[in-house]
Amino acid sequence: MPVKLEDILQISPYSLKREEKEKLLTGRLRELTEHHRRSCPEYDRILEALSYHEEDVRTYADIPFLPVRLFKEIPLKSVPDEEVVKTMTSSGTSGQGVSKIYLDRETASAQQKTLVKIVSNFTGSSRMPMIILDCPSVIKDRAMFSARGAGILGFSIFGSKKIYAFDDNMELDVEVISKFLETFKGQRILLFGFTFMIWQYFYKKLLELKKSGVHIDLSNGVLIHGGGWKKLVNEAVSPEEFHDRLREVCGLNSVHDYYGMVEQTGCIYMQCEEGHLHASVFSDILVRRASDFSECGTGERGLIQAVSVLPGSYPGHSLITEDEGEILGEDDCPCGRLGKYFRIHGRIKGAEIRGCSDTYERR
Repeated sequence: MPVKLEDILQISPYSLKREEKEKLLTGRLRELTEHHRRSCPEYDRILEALSYHEEDVRTYADIPFLPVRLFKEIPLKSVPDEEVVKTMTSSGTSGQGVSKIYLDRETASAQQKTLVKIVSNFTGSSRMPMIILDCPSVIKDRAMFSARGAGILGFSIFGSKKIYAFDDNMELDVEVISKFLETFKGQRILLFGFTFMIWQYFYKKLLELKKSGVHIDLSNGVLIHGGGWKKLVNEAVSPEEFHDRLREVCGLNSVHDYYGMVEQTGCIYMQCEEGHLHASVFSDILVRRASDFSECGTGERGLIQAVSVLPGSYPGHSLITEDEGEILGEDDCPCGRLGKYFRIHGRIKGAEIRGCSDTYERR
């Protein structure tokens, strides 16, 4: 019996134990594999080359994965051109190719609904006044989204009233922020941005201001950030120090990192109060050894494979990334959320820098 996406989206994000989730994902991902095989000739040829047979699939771990880099090399879509309503592009530094992800209306809608369900589990269902830690020009082209622009637009739905913290020259607009905080004094404030840019352009500016006697109080703030730690590693800044320094400079206590990729937008992996990244019922990760792609055990480092129930317009439902990580446990995180929880250690050696915030260059 087909596993309908609309039924999956009704499930609470962290409510299924391992056996139930495995059954759900296996059914849905088998169906997606056959759908993309019928609808995407390039994907069909890949499965032929791999001698894939649906009857050999016992669990979703048996479904072939594509390297995320492949989306930089060839266009992969499973819908006619006239049904593509949005093309999203990955981050890429100068001279690098970018992934192009083709979305039809159903897939784009499912991505938004999934993001809302996941994030609301951490922030609550009420929308909050929101400070976007970026500049307005990022989302100018609504048809051709960068990963950065898509992230901003996706998270903007959680804001009741929104401002941008920076002008288009990435200069912090202290006056606008101060007026905004005064208007919504005593209320919870949502902040969203990309990790390196928050550190480079927000934290360092707040530190300058504090030294000059100007203090911006964000003790009622909830920060959600993502987009890669590569440049912060180069600056020797750990996630713990990132959180501690923000707390010191502006009183920000509630900070949630997330892991995600433009190739599987919507299915982000949010960081819980215990500091763990969590897989929801809409997606999962496996960790594989680079030597032979066999599955790693709990606590063993390897390449992250990400699966998602959402991609209907392109064959992005099972991908091997260029990120190294480890599974810490399943169904037993002290935060109470069911599912796998894990840690990302960074990019494998030789992989491109491609985090949303890692690629910002002052124009």
